[in-house]
Amino acid sequence: MKPELRRGAQLFNAGQWWEAHEAWEEVWARSGGQERHFVQALILLAAALHKRWHHGSLTHRNYDKALRYLDLLPAEYDGVNLEQLRADVWQALEHENRWPRLLL
Repeated sequence: MKPELRRGAQLFNAGQWWEAHEAWEEVWARSGGQERHFVQALILLAAALHKRWHHGSLTHRNYDKALRYLDLLPAEYDGVNLEQLRADVWQALEHENRWPRLLL
């Protein structure tokens, strides 16, 4: 994973999803192409987890939006297995105390 995304990944791995979302915003704002899709997906996945476990939302709208961006990317991007991440986040949305992890 690129160094500029690592701080957000550390926060994401610690279950600090809103903070991860915020950490990735700057990278998203200056990126383009596949990198922008990747960062947008990460932001949306973090938002989905935050809304689920901090606000009790069961709609998973942000997860569904993230899938649209993940579908534009290869199965692995920037050292991250996106298929595994997708499955891990889904499990975390459905089961309390299951936290997906991003490789650092």
